[in-house]
Amino acid sequence: MFKDVWQRHVDCFQQLPDMAETIDETGARLARVIAAGGKILICGNGGSAADAQHFAAELIGRFEKERASWPAIALTTDTSILTAIGNDYGFAEIFARQVQGLGRKGDALIGISTSGHSENVLRAVAMAKSQGLFTVGLLGKDGGLLKARVDCPVVIANPNTARIQEAHIFILHFWALCIEQTLVAGA
Repeated sequence: MFKDVWQRHVDCFQQLPDMAETIDETGARLARVIAAGGKILICGNGGSAADAQHFAAELIGRFEKERASWPAIALTTDTSILTAIGNDYGFAEIFARQVQGLGRKGDALIGISTSGHSENVLRAVAMAKSQGLFTVGLLGKDGGLLKARVDCPVVIANPNTARIQEAHIFILHFWALCIEQTLVAGA
């Protein structure tokens, strides 16, 4: 069983070199957002929520280099905000309402969705675009509705959620590296 799962992982990752230009350009754009004084907001559900938190931690803490903290907010973490918005406005608004309050022109929003159809991520992207944020979709399968609604869709064309999430965390780590190498002197 292990070799079979490993092979499916490898097969999934073999599509990444074909996406290198988009992944590189997105990493560079995210670095420019931070360099210009903006912040990165990240959202997703379930495992994608964990990935959002993981990426924010890499930027607020550090990835590979000792450096200053950079502004990143996982919109998945504040239970008081999530439950208040969910109760008062509905679950579909839990991220959009935060983008409305926290997002500013020049910031970026990364919406993570293995299906590309998460309603709360779709609404967050719509709010982000209305406020002038750069929007990234870290997506799976065929990209879903989000693919056409974000400025930069990065789609892992695979039917398996676990394989998609493995590729997503690899890409998020790569973007953290891009940001560090761009912004840390001597990197």
